[in-house]
Amino acid sequence: MLRKYTHSIAVEKYAIMSVIYPLIKTGLIKFSTIMSRGIKQFFVICTYFVITILLGVMIYYSFIKAPETCFDGKQNQNEQAMDCGGVCQLACKEIVTGEEIQFQETAFIRSGENRYDILGKIHNPNSEVGATSFTYTASLLDSAEKVLATHSGTGYILPLETKYILDFNLDISVAPTTVSIHLSDVQWVRFSGYQEKPAVSIYQKRYDQISSGTGFSEVFGLLSNESSYDFRSLIVQIILRDSTGKPLALNSTEMNTVRSHENRDFRLVWPSAFPGAVENVEMVVDADVYHSENFIRQYLPGGKFQDITPARGY
Repeated sequence: MLRKYTHSIAVEKYAIMSVIYPLIKTGLIKFSTIMSRGIKQFFVICTYFVITILLGVMIYYSFIKAPETCFDGKQNQNEQAMDCGGVCQLACKEIVTGEEIQFQETAFIRSGENRYDILGKIHNPNSEVGATSFTYTASLLDSAEKVLATHSGTGYILPLETKYILDFNLDISVAPTTVSIHLSDVQWVRFSGYQEKPAVSIYQKRYDQISSGTGFSEVFGLLSNESSYDFRSLIVQIILRDSTGKPLALNSTEMNTVRSHENRDFRLVWPSAFPGAVENVEMVVDADVYHSENFIRQYLPGGKFQDITPARGY
């Protein structure tokens, strides 16, 4: 059947050409006329095709595709980021990053029977960027680097600040050989016009061994908030060192709601004896500036007191 149909088309084609060819040869029909008609038909088909495509695009964008807005969860129009900047009234929040916080010292200290304290000294090398929050994980390891005990906490740090992470009373039955402290989830913010940390000092420092009564030794001091800021929390950290600078014992206390120009005295006690001779008593104050409302208003433009993530003391 197919062979008959193909043969029929070939016969019809031969018949048409047998009629047209003599006409072309005699000049009654010009070959250019036939070609021009083919070109015209081609352009007509192309025109209809383009019109059809344009109509489809118009229908898609007019009736099917959702309109671009500043609330569609996409970065479009001329937005600088998703749904902010450009034609959108909402300003884009700056993504702030900084150089990694550096460790200057790590150590562990035996603080009692099967109990150990951990010290980490960190430094923020950024001059305009601080961290409102970070997570630290402190681990005690054996000689095979197996984790014997671990503890996590949160902290904060100012631009160019050097401070301590102190962790107390990790309970393990095997003596550790090394300590590891890892920082993660650092939340950076950019400061404006910041020069130095608020002036909070400690005066009348004194360290004594207890000759009578309960305890082995004690320290005294007078904390003075010499800044113009009120603080929700101030943490006093004590590091006792020997003549080589090796830490012998640690201690810490927290003072809540310390007003500008307020003074407070404190006393800290070590209940049990520890080895080594104390030659240097280091007392530092960790000021929770990220929860001082007037500090935030001055140095964190656009920042809001209630927006800062709550931080916990070490």
